[in-house]
Amino acid sequence: MRLKDKVVLITASTRGIGLACVKKCAKEGAKVYMAARNLERAQEIADTLDGVNYVYNDATKPETFTSMVEDVVKDAGRIDVLVNNFGTSSPGKDLDFANTDPQVFLDTVNMNLRSVFMASQAAAKHMEKQGGSIINISSVGGLVPDISQVAYGTSKAAINYLTKLIAVHEAKNNIRCNAVLPGMTATEAVEKNLSEEFRGLFLRHIPLGRIGLPEEIAEAVVYFASDASAYTTGQILTVSGGFGLATPVYGDLINNKHRR
Repeated sequence: MRLKDKVVLITASTRGIGLACVKKCAKEGAKVYMAARNLERAQEIADTLDGVNYVYNDATKPETFTSMVEDVVKDAGRIDVLVNNFGTSSPGKDLDFANTDPQVFLDTVNMNLRSVFMASQAAAKHMEKQGGSIINISSVGGLVPDISQVAYGTSKAAINYLTKLIAVHEAKNNIRCNAVLPGMTATEAVEKNLSEEFRGLFLRHIPLGRIGLPEEIAEAVVYFASDASAYTTGQILTVSGGFGLATPVYGDLINNKHRR
């Protein structure tokens, strides 16, 4: 029960990594609030889990990043942990540097950054009373440039920097801020948006040799949410099976070895 009695708010939490975080935090004793646009789906999930409720958040409506925090504090009296899991991209439009429409780039960066900035700013105002933990779900795409998704990668790189900035500025209030950077993870979004060929190519460059599980990302989130990380802030933790560690020829060497 590493999160016993802590009040946790998680955005984009009705599926994938967000839902895994909801389940893991609730299992660890937290009072969890799912921030969701689809309240019917959120209700269905909350009905099956102890200690889980929900508040309204629509990423296309910036004001709801503030109102969701206020709703949690109004209901629970406090907020101890904020998990900024929301992130968006348009794989069919978010292409390479030369071919991405400027408006697509600006819209993606704006939406991803404001979700973290506005929610964190709103939560920090309440966390000042007792301290707290802000956890940003970023991506290895914010560390290692890709051949496409220029807007998504740029926004995640900015979130990594914003994580450190929040950590420094809010340390005086005993508010910690850290980021978890998933690699390729077995979510519905990955299955829908990435071809089997691309996933196979990506997998060749993961030293641990497999795709990650949402539950493994959630374990890192629980660590940063718990008192076990009370002296840890401003950290950028990759949970990616080692992606990005090896020389670029690693994938070719491994592939050739398997062919023999």
